[in-house]
Amino acid sequence: MKINANLIRPGNILEHNGRQFSVLKIQLIQPGKGGAFIAVEMRDIRTGTKTNERWRTADTVEKLNVEERECTFLFRDDTSLTFMDSESFEQFTLLNDVVGDSAAFLQDGMVVEVDFVEGSPVSVALPEKVVMTLVEADPVVKGQTAASSYKPGKLENGLKILIPPFVAAGEKIVVATADCSYVERFKG
Repeated sequence: MKINANLIRPGNILEHNGRQFSVLKIQLIQPGKGGAFIAVEMRDIRTGTKTNERWRTADTVEKLNVEERECTFLFRDDTSLTFMDSESFEQFTLLNDVVGDSAAFLQDGMVVEVDFVEGSPVSVALPEKVVMTLVEADPVVKGQTAASSYKPGKLENGLKILIPPFVAAGEKIVVATADCSYVERFKG
């Protein structure tokens, strides 16, 4: 399906120069002189290499139809992640690079949305928020106010995160998977 370049969004799958790309980031650039154009950062689905392309907003690009399926994350090894289709119970693996940095948030049994193009898995969408245990946190310093300062903390998956001073090690917190930021204490 052909679409105008100004309709490209992150997560779209495009066909360009005979290859399939997953769109990572877009930026609309409006120079002072001349027409606007779109700068697109994308990753080749097959090889994993990143590339940048620029299109005028009136240019057309080929957007591929994507089938979304609900899948369950099973386990990981050194280089790949294994998932199971929730309907057909077929298992498949994806390289860690395909999922990217958000792979650190995958937990055994987690339900995710996997995009398929022509029967092959190409991308994974995690839930917006996950509950994680805080394993390390600096002690509270008297006189700090919650609004103005954050302290470093370490999650059970090894990622470092900035947290408010009132959160202590051992607590469960809600973390946004998109930018690895603290959302709130887990109430459960």
